Amino acid sequence: MKFLDQARIYIRSGDGGAGAVSFRREKFIEFGGPDGGDGGRGGDVLVICVDGLNTLIDYRFQQHFKAKTGMHGMGRNRAGGRGADAVLKVPVGTQIYDEDGESLIADLTEVGESVVLARGGNGGFGNLHFTTSTNRAPRRANPGQIGIEMTIWLRLKLIADAGLVGLPNAGKSTFLAAVTAAKPKIADYPFTTLHPGLGVVHVDGREFVLADIPGLIEGAHEGLGLGDRFLGHVERCRVLLHLVDVGCDHAGESYKTIRHELAAYGNGLDEKAEIVALSKVDTVDDETIKKQMERLKRAMRTAGPALPEGVKRGAPIKLSAATNTHVTETLRDLARIIDEARVADNPKAVEAWQPLKA
Repeated sequence: MKFLDQARIYIRSGDGGAGAVSFRREKFIEFGGPDGGDGGRGGDVLVICVDGLNTLIDYRFQQHFKAKTGMHGMGRNRAGGRGADAVLKVPVGTQIYDEDGESLIADLTEVGESVVLARGGNGGFGNLHFTTSTNRAPRRANPGQIGIEMTIWLRLKLIADAGLVGLPNAGKSTFLAAVTAAKPKIADYPFTTLHPGLGVVHVDGREFVLADIPGLIEGAHEGLGLGDRFLGHVERCRVLLHLVDVGCDHAGESYKTIRHELAAYGNGLDEKAEIVALSKVDTVDDETIKKQMERLKRAMRTAGPALPEGVKRGAPIKLSAATNTHVTETLRDLARIIDEARVADNPKAVEAWQPLKA
């Protein structure tokens, strides 16, 4: 299934049904009186968050959604039925914006969450409603209320616990394939990854979701390369795993490039907890690894995220997904930071019961 994380759609709620002008006409009943019923309410347009979806591709081929009009009122005091709703199903993590693309209407982060975007119009009153002591036979009825129409943007931001960032060909997809059941495209040329990918990591009896996004280059925030729009998929992550290719020209400059793009994107990405790893260490000699490590450490001291007072900055990890070098240790560090963030977000949360280890 093709990945699509943004869609612009038009929605319109249903009009209300018109009230009826009707009079009771029966044999032997001289003064039947008005008996026109009210119109039915128009259908609503609502969005609901469902499980089993991870893309907005359904809104690539259909961009117009209209709820049904309420049924008109009828004689014998019969009210019209309510119009059918238009239900839009979206994946977890979908944000709904107004037509300007900036005003956030709703952020759906849990399965089952829903929001009504446009309510249907009220049904009109039938002539029975207008009966008074002086007007016993009104010949008027209200039309139904007009529905609401609007254009909205749907934007999907994947929900993951940890995210992979780095330059193209830094080994992000290889790492994702090595630690999860995901099968991303892997090749020896830049921009192999064109769409974000997700995988579930299992380590020490725990699990968390890991997200991989296309590589960034210098000037991505200005639209160079694939741009930085995909960074939205790691906004919700609790920790970032920053991979730096040991075979690049200068590990420190590569690290600073990504840090600059994170800061330019904003939304607090440059302040998130970060684990830095020198990847593909199996492809070079020890002397090159030592030189690149020194460069990376210097860059981290100047460009890395701010740390709490008294906390020392950890050294970069020498990582190789191909030979499984320090992969487990990296996953444990990610899981530890994720657990600490969860506790900080919800201090009253009780840890799940686990059997005692011998």
